[in-house]
Formats: sequence, structure tokens, C-alpha cells
Amino acid sequence: VQLVESGGGLVQPGGSLRLSCAASGSIFSINAMRWYRQAPGKERELVASIIQGGMTNYADSVKGRCTISRGNAENTVFLQMNSLKPEDTAVYYCNAILRTSILQNYFEIWGQGTLVTVSS
Repeated sequence: VQLVESGGGLVQPGGSLRLSCAASGSIFSINAMRWYRQAPGKERELVASIIQGGMTNYADSVKGRCTISRGNAENTVFLQMNSLKPEDTAVYYCNAILRTSILQNYFEIWGQGTLVTVSS
């Protein structure tokens, strides 16, 4: 089971990016999917999360600018980021809480990260 992110890149301040994350492998169910980010010299922080049923949560720093959503294929999650600021520059990581069978406990996996750079 693995998570693969895509969509990072260089964008000017005020611009937008859409990050994607796809979970692959033998997955029975996903309880939650999240986006974290880690800027140089800083700790990793939670950006947004979405749980089964669709409830979402956002860091105060991105509220009103970012939207997390699940794809039609439930194993995908997106992060739409608008009005980007230089302080949004970071490696963005996808995270999922999932299980591979009904008999198994949920466990956590991470993607490899995708770099977002906001700069003019």
C-alpha cells in the first residue's frame, strides 16, 4: 500500500495549485486522509484533513484559501490551494489512516512529499 502525491511546483504569490494524492494497493477502507506540510527549518504541520462522511478540518493559516476533497475514486484526495503566499512554501505530504482488511486495525501511511514553492 502506498500514497503517491503530485501537483507541486513553482507558483507566483496569489496563484493556485491543486495537489493530488492517490492510494494504491490492497485497501479495504480509508478512515481519514490528510495533507501535512513541512517548511525548511520548521516542524511538520497539519494543513487539512477529511474523514469518512466528508467532514473537513483546516489549519487556521489556510482557512478560506484551501479546500480538501475526496475524488470519485475514494482512494484519492485533493488539496486545492488558492491565493498562495510565500509562507506556503513547503514540502506537502499526503497521509492516510487505512486498513487492508476488515480483520485488521487501521494504520497510518505517508506519501513521499511534493514540493510547493511560492515565489515571484
